[in-house]
Amino acid sequence: MNKTRYFFLIGVICFSSCSARKTTSSRNKSRNSISNRDVRRNNSSIQKANGASAAGYKSLSSLDYIDRFKAIAIQEMNQYGIPASITLAQGLFESGAGNSELARFANNHFGIKCTVDWMGKSYYKDDDQVNDCFRVYDNPEDSFRDHSTFLKRKNYAKLFELDKNDYEGWARGLKAAGYATNPKYPELLINLIVKYNLDQYDRAEGEAAKIKREDRVLSQINDSIGKPNTDTLTKTKPDDKIYTVKQGDTLYNISKRFGITVDELKALNSIPDNNIHIGQKLVVVK
Repeated sequence: MNKTRYFFLIGVICFSSCSARKTTSSRNKSRNSISNRDVRRNNSSIQKANGASAAGYKSLSSLDYIDRFKAIAIQEMNQYGIPASITLAQGLFESGAGNSELARFANNHFGIKCTVDWMGKSYYKDDDQVNDCFRVYDNPEDSFRDHSTFLKRKNYAKLFELDKNDYEGWARGLKAAGYATNPKYPELLINLIVKYNLDQYDRAEGEAAKIKREDRVLSQINDSIGKPNTDTLTKTKPDDKIYTVKQGDTLYNISKRFGITVDELKALNSIPDNNIHIGQKLVVVK
């Protein structure tokens, strides 16, 4: 056993034994405390912000989807070891070949929900709970990249020790690690891979390359154990004192982004109602 894997296992054991916090699904609990009125207002602003692209949207077939996103799936596979076939199958299934509401308006192709570290915009839909909170991306490519980053968590660590063309192992491992609640999730992915011959995009790797990749990814996961997860896509830092309102923002989302309540945000900025405008500067630190 090489040193990186040894220290990784020690880190996991120590973290698991020292932490009394109950483990939750990696797709995270919903921020379901938001009112239905705020959900409608938030989603309407997101839809309006993406209205131009949605208006010109043309429905994709599964083959269209595969052709469009196979290159980035291969790129993510080479970087992290996630089989390209798995990434494409998950995207096809979770996004309805890119035609789902989440994919069209939120650019979210993997059904990834808002975790406590998510600093970006949100979109709400009923899923496991009413008004589950889902991540919003600037473009589909960001969704694919965040999918890889999202999987670099403790509960998925064992998957990165698999061969990067072992799609069956990955399909079953994702379900076992809590990615999806559907008991047939592995079979759904495997059936898509077989139907569309997605394993043609997978690439085997030599033993030396496999060890090097494992060491790099597992080291990154090990280094993050016990530390707050960081949002790799949002450029606004949580310790910034001033935030500039962007299209699609709401007081609720901004308050959640910076860990304060809506009332505190309104008081800090002398806002009498819930109206804000693009370009408005807001104090976000108490």
